[in-house]
Amino acid sequence: MGKIEVGIIGATGMVGQNYINLLNNHPWFEVVFVAASPKSAGKRYCDAVSGRWYMTEDIPEGIRNLQVEDANRVENAVEKCFLIFSAVEMEKQAIVELESEYARRGVVVVSNNSAHRHTQDVPVLIPEINHHHLEIIPQQQKNHNWEQGFIVVKPNCSVQSYMTPIYALMEAGYSISNLIVTTLQAVSGAGYPGPSSLDMIDNIIPFIKGEEEKSEIEPLKILGNIVDGAIVSNDSIKISAHCNRVPVTDGHTACVSIQFSNKKPELEEIKELWRNFKSVPQELELPTAPHNPIIYHEDIDRPQPRKDRDAEKGMAVSVGRLRECNVFDYRFVGLSHNTIRGAAGGAILIAELLKARGFIL
Repeated sequence: MGKIEVGIIGATGMVGQNYINLLNNHPWFEVVFVAASPKSAGKRYCDAVSGRWYMTEDIPEGIRNLQVEDANRVENAVEKCFLIFSAVEMEKQAIVELESEYARRGVVVVSNNSAHRHTQDVPVLIPEINHHHLEIIPQQQKNHNWEQGFIVVKPNCSVQSYMTPIYALMEAGYSISNLIVTTLQAVSGAGYPGPSSLDMIDNIIPFIKGEEEKSEIEPLKILGNIVDGAIVSNDSIKISAHCNRVPVTDGHTACVSIQFSNKKPELEEIKELWRNFKSVPQELELPTAPHNPIIYHEDIDRPQPRKDRDAEKGMAVSVGRLRECNVFDYRFVGLSHNTIRGAAGGAILIAELLKARGFIL
């Protein structure tokens, strides 16, 4: 059986390049279509990214000579692939309209963008957590009169550094009422070239536009349920977020304080729940799924970005420093690779889940 032919829109940017890098030699998917802005259209891919290929590996041979298409010319993708990964950089409403047009034309869209995260019938997916939200896809198609196409998005990159550990506790029956989250976000999260060196060296920037709002709202949708054909957010949890840009290349860190609304688990029980946590991607043995989604470190000074961001090929969440909290019940530190698990890798895992569940044939 041949591989599923896929495309990438926004293929010349940093996230697009990560898709190309991570999809190279993928057992299920083959990149046959790359698209970007009109200024790159018509060029060979290697020429379009000349002087700005940011990956440490060379451009895969199968991609080098692909002609870059105009991402706005949806008909060009329809002729070549059934699934596209979206990493376009455009104004929000323009992304909404473009991704919807791909879906209308019968293309499955797995998006790295935030544009559709608040759309009620679009799942914001972390496959280990809310895989059941895929059940809304037939309703989404009905709502828009789409026959084959649909849209699924991944959440904000920093959210993934702590959501899986939180969910593991909720799945075990512990109810959470309050979270205070302070993120320390790598410069690669801002894309290339990101903040200037004069802004970042010997400095921390305590503001990232839109990040605190995303960090306080998106987890509630991920933890929500489908009610009457819409995903309804979980309003039982209150989140207060502080988001900071720090001089780290890759790896978003989160310092989390957590309060339970019912019984409080024992500290060692939490560690065991994290160490033993498995979910649908592990049960299905999806190619990109980490064998251990959560890795707990006993060392008092872990996790650290340089030491832990590449755990399980960048797809695991590393946690540590679990201890009592003087204000809430417990506090811990979480870490994930923002350009792999938090971006292209997380979206590829979503596409694998879609295939395994029969949404992509």
